[in-house]
Amino acid sequence: MDARHRIRDILAWLALALLILTTTAHLATRPPAMPDYAAVRADWQPSEAWLYDRDGQLLDSERVNFERRRLAWVPLNAISPAVRAAVVQSEDRRFWSHGGVDWLAVASAVRARWTGDRSRGASTLAMQLAAFLDPSLAQPGKRDWRTKLSQMRAAQALAADWSHDQMLEAYFNLVPLRGEAQGIGAGARALFGKRPADMTRTDAALFAGLLPNPTASADALGRRACRVARTRDCTAIRAAAATLVSGDRAAQLDPALAPHLAVRLLDKPGKRVTTTIDRRIQTAAIVALRRQLAGLGSDRVRDGAVVVLDNATGEVLAYVGGVGLKSTASQVDGANARRQAGSTLKPHLYAQVIEHGWLTAASILDDSPVQLDTASGLYVPKNYDRSFKGPVSVRHALASSLNVPAVRALVIDDVQQFRDRLWALGYHGLVEDGEYYGFSLALGSAEVSLVEQANAFRTFANFGKWSPVIFDATRQLRQLSPRQIVNPAAAFIVGDILADAAARTDAFGADSALRLPFWAAAKTGTSKGMRDNWCIGWSDRFTVAVWIGNLEGDSMRAVSGTSGAAPVWRDVMLALHVGNPGMAPTMPDGVEARQIALPGTREPPRREYFLRGTAQTEMAAAPQFARRPRITSPVSGSVYALDPDIPIDRQRLAVTVSGSVAGYRLILDKKPLGDADAGQQILPRPGSHMLALVDPGGRMIDRVRFTVR
Repeated sequence: MDARHRIRDILAWLALALLILTTTAHLATRPPAMPDYAAVRADWQPSEAWLYDRDGQLLDSERVNFERRRLAWVPLNAISPAVRAAVVQSEDRRFWSHGGVDWLAVASAVRARWTGDRSRGASTLAMQLAAFLDPSLAQPGKRDWRTKLSQMRAAQALAADWSHDQMLEAYFNLVPLRGEAQGIGAGARALFGKRPADMTRTDAALFAGLLPNPTASADALGRRACRVARTRDCTAIRAAAATLVSGDRAAQLDPALAPHLAVRLLDKPGKRVTTTIDRRIQTAAIVALRRQLAGLGSDRVRDGAVVVLDNATGEVLAYVGGVGLKSTASQVDGANARRQAGSTLKPHLYAQVIEHGWLTAASILDDSPVQLDTASGLYVPKNYDRSFKGPVSVRHALASSLNVPAVRALVIDDVQQFRDRLWALGYHGLVEDGEYYGFSLALGSAEVSLVEQANAFRTFANFGKWSPVIFDATRQLRQLSPRQIVNPAAAFIVGDILADAAARTDAFGADSALRLPFWAAAKTGTSKGMRDNWCIGWSDRFTVAVWIGNLEGDSMRAVSGTSGAAPVWRDVMLALHVGNPGMAPTMPDGVEARQIALPGTREPPRREYFLRGTAQTEMAAAPQFARRPRITSPVSGSVYALDPDIPIDRQRLAVTVSGSVAGYRLILDKKPLGDADAGQQILPRPGSHMLALVDPGGRMIDRVRFTVR
């Protein structure tokens, strides 16, 4: 009896010890709480954001989160069946039948460890998924029995709450792969250059072969993939493994058609923006720009940009910030960078003085040397070719982009008024007042962006009405009523001038790149030092703006408005109007046409447009007596070199003056030279000289500085 009691006590103590041990083990291996499938799916944040065209086609993607590389969550039915089968077969062959833990595999692993045989491993897909969801279940250096039991219990909890399809889908999206890629979406694109649905059986074997060791070498990956594929001929698999490890297939699915716009619009992980971009027009602009830059050569110019707008809506149909090639600043957005405007601001100046009635398209401006006193000294504008045309009409001056007449027009207007007009047109880089820019504003000394240029010129196409541009097709700006910035009649007249091929023949030739087989208006411009080259123009439906230059600021070599940006503008315009040529605008109210003669100029009689009430039948240059007295030679800023082989008294400089100068005197270096109307000559001496013209009362009327060497 005592023996029975002792056995009973021993059994009781053993049961108690077992209970305590089991309780302790249960508490020690208690797994962290597992989230449900819906929460995991809702918390998924891709590292990328995506840009689409107006029809929903992918244009570009942008990496926004740099912690890990993720794409959109991939549903199980969007993964190749070959990949699903290969992963299940290699990682967890009884996945579909067990409840999170494969006890047969556990028993086999224990037996193999006991006998010293090679073990396949007992980690199931559910156990690996649990570790993905809570990394504490698989921390490096913590692969003890307690962690393993905790992981097994977490896997059972998952299997109890999730379906097998949900577990497999989450596994494919959370599994870490080679490099920084996470999930089959990023892995399929970065490693195979494919979508998950397009992966082949060879791809599936390689994918499954990566899972045990994503950093494996090409040889190790090839051997493992061959075992997964169960094939004896591993030549193709080994070759594919070498390609995968090399990274040659990376990023094949991203069309990369608008990288600069993607950077501009995509700022949050997972963001999807449907733009107003037309993929066909975007591609045509890229092709035209790429072809022109390649033709010019990187030793002359490396960068360019194109913007295309829909005139009626302001939608951006193409936005090319650059095309790479041999650019040394390819990440800079050339369409949004501010660059010196050059002659492209002249149309806005002439529109303003025409709408005020101060000038007409037939008014005569004097294209001859001029110097203007400014706060920083004399301002002496010169034409592009450093020659002067004499009396020219506004039409000829604008169409041929003459500099001196434009400065004279700004003198008639007002620098501050012109600066304010440019601001109203959207040139918001002009943050200083008019005095800061001075008369050089007429020649485009201010910095502007290509998008601003395109939308300001679009205002002409819309008869002076301005509205903002639209990029986002799904979040279009509130449709405010367009603002009337430019008088409709003045906008029409400026457009007619810029579409007049005959008026620009002197400067650009009879058949330049600006001449299209349908109506279109265009203006080119080149900034100081040949750093920027522009061509902006419009048809009845589209406005196209092109910039060519070097984003690092160095000068171009032998590139002008018609040889640089204009050919791109022409190619894009022709692509836009295939089968549907542009039509000339209808003359608006407030405009009248009149036949006019221009005696005293080189321009033949013609039919001209005027604001109603300003029309004339004849325009002539002012006679000499009516002109403001001034020195016309020497030209301020000139440098004269003496020839040592010619006697000094044979190298005199003749002084010429314009206007009625009876009683006026010339002063050279503060010493009287003589009467201004007496045909004075200067005996040149080396050095810097100032020649002044003073009226009978002694007041200085004009002055020039020149140098003799």
